[in-house]
Amino acid sequence: MAIPLKTQTGESKAWEILGGLDPQNVCSKAKVTYDSSFNIYTLNSFGQAIIVSMAGKTIDSDSKESDLLLNKLGDYSRLSILWYLINAKDIAFSKKLVRPENLKGGNIYSKGTHVLPLGRIVDKYGSDIEGFLHRGVEIGSEILNYGDVSLRLFPLPRVPVTIILWKGDEEFSPRADFLFDSTCEHHLPVDILWSTAMMSVLVMLS
Repeated sequence: MAIPLKTQTGESKAWEILGGLDPQNVCSKAKVTYDSSFNIYTLNSFGQAIIVSMAGKTIDSDSKESDLLLNKLGDYSRLSILWYLINAKDIAFSKKLVRPENLKGGNIYSKGTHVLPLGRIVDKYGSDIEGFLHRGVEIGSEILNYGDVSLRLFPLPRVPVTIILWKGDEEFSPRADFLFDSTCEHHLPVDILWSTAMMSVLVMLS
């Protein structure tokens, strides 16, 4: 299971812990690369190469999506990326999908500001399936066969998320479902998984 963060959820603590880890182990566990000449990790997030500089304690990217991911959504992405590098395990996807609220401690997803804004996904894409797929392809997603249309997004290499869109009919209203691979709890604690989930939904809405 992922290291519990308790009160140590800040970026400064994450940088400190990450700096004490063996880069070779981090790379094998997190599916990232490391350049010892520049002391940087490179990982893939939503199809983008993200550069984590240990010397400068910065997270950057030259991709066209970098301003969205690292600046506008920086409060979610920075913590997700750093704690992922610390916690990730060399575990294959189970391909068993789980709802966030069914995770240990997942009750946070059903309260107040922690409720994922999936209604906005429905509002934006409920009548625009092609737009949903186009946005997914733009950010390196895989097209799946769940619901009326679905995507597997990769916010982090070992933490895929699935968004399923249902158009609705005379009996049921349109809806969007968000699911993690069941292995997610091995890579991140529940509060950082929430940041990863929020980041994923908001990237689709941008």
